[in-house]
Formats: sequence, structure tokens, C-alpha cells
Amino acid sequence: MRRFLYITALLLLAAPMFAQQKVQLKAEPVPEPPDTLFFSLPDSISNEYLDTVKVRKKFIINDYSMIGVHYGVTLLGTSFNPVWDTALGFKPNTFGITYTLYGKMFGFIPYFGFQIGAFHTYEGYKFKYDKEKEYTRTLMGATQAVMEVLEIPFLAQLHFDFNRAKILANVGLYAAYRWKIRRTVADDWMNYAFDVTDAYKPATPEAGTHDFLASNYLNKFYPFEYRFDYGLKGGLGFGLVFDPIEIHFTGQVQWSWQSLYKADWYSPYYYRYAYPFNVEIAVSVHYQLTKRSGRTRADLRHTAKRVVYGDE
Repeated sequence: MRRFLYITALLLLAAPMFAQQKVQLKAEPVPEPPDTLFFSLPDSISNEYLDTVKVRKKFIINDYSMIGVHYGVTLLGTSFNPVWDTALGFKPNTFGITYTLYGKMFGFIPYFGFQIGAFHTYEGYKFKYDKEKEYTRTLMGATQAVMEVLEIPFLAQLHFDFNRAKILANVGLYAAYRWKIRRTVADDWMNYAFDVTDAYKPATPEAGTHDFLASNYLNKFYPFEYRFDYGLKGGLGFGLVFDPIEIHFTGQVQWSWQSLYKADWYSPYYYRYAYPFNVEIAVSVHYQLTKRSGRTRADLRHTAKRVVYGDE
């Protein structure tokens, strides 16, 4: 009996406390789940609002193309066999135009591209004065020759892009045409420079071991000289990027695979070869024909809309 009375008393004392807690729970508002807030947005929202939504941007290189103009200087050299002592010549006014197309190598490596162009450049040779023998060697009567060349290069390009800069590496082939030639003679050979005939003559006792230069070949190619040229070209550089403008600074080496003349031009028994090589230093300005990197504003708005509506 006593136990029953204790249990009844405890229940009576605890009943008001449970009732008070129940009332308090009913009085507090229940927060709405966060996901349901998106359903209160209208079906369409303004572009101004979407522009304020923060979307994480990534620096992504697009497949893009550009057109550029080049200007530079050229150091002229020629490798002779048999070896003759030569010096580098210098010619400004190397210029041209290029089209560059960037794409992803194997579909996912965004560092590859092709470049094709048309250039006005130079080739040539210049012999050094021999102080011991006190004369300057000549080739076909000339101590120096400079050729104007029309060139079409086709290069593969690797490019590593940063936000406002890029590093470049080019390598490829070129085809060219030797358009004009200008031969000159050093002062120590002016007395022996010109032959009275139009045809080339080999060495004579009066001219020592050197050659005559026919007067009408100062600005004209001999029949045994090659006009078409081809070879290897490549180099390195870096660029500054101010979308849609890019400014590139490049240095390139060009090696001809076509000799200046036929190997047997002087003797059918002893062949001679002469392969031009150039060092070109140039600056170029490029205009991007398509977008270089990232997403367009319309793409960002589309992404922002998906973020707002919970699709991403």
C-alpha cells in the first residue's frame, strides 16, 4: 500500500513539469530546412542577379587561333666545305605575317599548336680579312653576298600559358626562294674584281688564287646557283598577354639543307658545298581571333543559375 502511494505522489508531481515542457516546445518556431528556400525563387531571375553569384573560376586554356605580324633582325652565316673562315653578317628588316592555331594534343593536353606564315628575310656570307696573307678570300669574285629570300615556314609550337604571360618553343620546316642577290668586293680586291666577259672564269695567274667577278653578275645569280631553298627552323621565346593582344619575343635558328650552288661548279673532281644558317631575333604582335582562356560571361551566368537552383 505504501509503495502505491509513493508512485502516485511522484506521478502527480512530475505531471506539471511535462506539461510545461510540452507547451514550451509548441511555442518555439521550427526552422525551415535550407533546401526548401530554393523553391521560393521565381522561375526566371535577372542577369544582374546572376552576375552577383560567386562562381569559382579556373584558368583553362581554350582551343584558339590568332594572326600576327613580325619584325626583327637577322645574323647571316654560311657553313662552307672545305672550311673557309667567315664572319656573321647583319641585316635588319626581316618581317612577315603568321597564323597560329592552338589545340589540345591527343584531345586533352592544352599546350600544342601549329604556325604557318610568309616572311621576307635574308641569307648570305661574308669572308674575313686574313692579316697574315693580307687578302680576303672571294667566292665567284665576291668577298660578301646578301640574298633576299621569300620564306614560308610551317612550325609546331609548344606553349605554356600563365594568366598574363606564356613560354614558347617552335620547331619545324621551311621552304624558300632566293629572290635577289647583292655581291660586294673588298677594297683589296677592287683591282681584280671585274672580268670583261659575262661568263665566270676560274683563277688566273694575274689574280693569284682568286676568282674574277663578271660585272653583270653583281646583282644576278649564276646558272649553277640554286634559287629554291628548304631546311630546318626552331627557337624559343616568351610572350606578354593582354587579351586579346599578345606580344611575343622570339629567337630562332634556321639551317638550310640546300647548298648555295651545285657541288661541281668549280671542279668536277673536288666538290664544294655552302649551307646558309641564320639567327633571327624578332618581336611580334598577335591578335586573338577566338577566346584564349576560361569561360564566357554567358557560360558563367548559366553556371550561376545552376548553382542557385541546386543543380550543381
